[in-house]
Amino acid sequence: MPTMEEYARQPLADRLKRLERTADELAAALAGRSDAVLARRPDEKNWAAKEVLCHLRDTEESFMGRFESILAMDEPKFLGVSPDRWAEERQYLRSDAGAALAAFRRRRAETLAYLRKLAPGQLARGGVHATRGRMTIDDFVSMMAWHDDNHLDQLERALEGKA
Repeated sequence: MPTMEEYARQPLADRLKRLERTADELAAALAGRSDAVLARRPDEKNWAAKEVLCHLRDTEESFMGRFESILAMDEPKFLGVSPDRWAEERQYLRSDAGAALAAFRRRRAETLAYLRKLAPGQLARGGVHATRGRMTIDDFVSMMAWHDDNHLDQLERALEGKA
């Protein structure tokens, strides 16, 4: 699995192709799985596959909001998110996996269409991430590619009952 830095060295087109595959990879991993399997946590600390899926759905919306803010403002500041709090407050375990996947697929398609329309100067615009410092839209694309890989791996482990 490439690191964020390795993704950053790849052409934008390659990183966008990586992002294109995620919804289909999620669908393949979830195919034929019962809700009980999707909602089973490997342990008290680690997420179930359904929680990983909902996290990806919700962070996709967050990434898009950041892109829009970066283009609308000069160097916006972004607060950190609390993924575990989202999982609890948004009741990820009670979510329908099919609906969550459909929402992720829709949001990802919107994100990809948005990113493909950006000019190089727009990709170089940035904002200040709470923990990572200044990040450009291009940097966020690298982070998204890494984020997808990371959580697909986490989802697969959860399906196997491993932390």
